[in-house]
Amino acid sequence: MTFFGVRRGLQLLIGLFFYGLSLAMMIRATLGVPPWDVLGQGGSQQTGIPFGFMTNIIGGIVLLLWIPLRQRPGLGTVLNVLLVGPSAEVGLALLDEPTQLWARVLLFAGGLILLAVASGLYLGARLGPGPRDGLMTGLHDRFGAPIWLVRTAIEGTVLLIGWLLGGSVGLGTVAFALFIGPLVNLALPLFRMPERPRPVADAVVAGS
Repeated sequence: MTFFGVRRGLQLLIGLFFYGLSLAMMIRATLGVPPWDVLGQGGSQQTGIPFGFMTNIIGGIVLLLWIPLRQRPGLGTVLNVLLVGPSAEVGLALLDEPTQLWARVLLFAGGLILLAVASGLYLGARLGPGPRDGLMTGLHDRFGAPIWLVRTAIEGTVLLIGWLLGGSVGLGTVAFALFIGPLVNLALPLFRMPERPRPVADAVVAGS
């Protein structure tokens, strides 16, 4: 494996670990969590399955929905399903719930920023989108609906189901919806890996 490939792999793994840790930070802040994690919390409460492993299960189910959409998973897609949940469990084991409001706000804000950085890292590695991102783009390609409409419909449906199951909805959920897009938009260019360098021989042939 080349240095370029090793760097992409490390960036992917670091991004996925940070992603799970950021989820744990927002959960411990108890100010509300992102829609998919509302669903994870609700499913965990109803089944007794730990949140991190419920996240794995939901990711696996979403990945199955790729089949009729003819989406192809990459290495990053599979590792996203396998690693984000256990990383979240590690974060939940390490972090306690703050008692003071200012500390909870800081913890949530830190988790939100870390999630944006983590998204920039793992998406920027260009080794495959996460299952939820792939579902969004697959529905967009299949039905031609605007990306914003598809994303809103998916997140709204997931949020409603999670809330009905007992997941935590609060001001943090609203803050996530408002700020995660702009924050990821800032983070992605910082960590986006360039196209894989071509061998010198190929470059010479292409230029001849």
